[in-house]
Amino acid sequence: MEQLNLSESEWRKRLTPEQYHVLREAGTERPFAGRYNDNKADGIYRCAACQLDLFDSVDKYDSGSGWPSFTQPIAEDHVVEHADNSHGMRRVEARCARCDGHLGHVFPDGPPPTGLRYCMNSVSLDFRSRGGNANGVNAEPPSA
Repeated sequence: MEQLNLSESEWRKRLTPEQYHVLREAGTERPFAGRYNDNKADGIYRCAACQLDLFDSVDKYDSGSGWPSFTQPIAEDHVVEHADNSHGMRRVEARCARCDGHLGHVFPDGPPPTGLRYCMNSVSLDFRSRGGNANGVNAEPPSA
């Protein structure tokens, strides 16, 4: 997969301050505050930074955690996992394989068939309905 490598100043121009904090500084949005936590529409969730397809709505479920949760990525090579031992915890961080943006974390407490919970930040995602409409969210990819 071709990598998208931008300077930090280019990322700051491309992303909102909240997106920059989460995607580039591994921040986290407040639980139940993200726009996609309760989204039930049929479509694809893309990386908000580079528009790589990350998750399919058919794999989304209500985990009760306050963040959009998925049982698996749309393609195994679209999400990269790393050990995250920050904040005195052992977790698995999920990052976009194209731009290395922080998406959220993966936990081993999800439903079948994978038993995984990809717990993602809404601000890291961009939703596109199957019909091609963005359902009231940013319809255009970020400008370069």
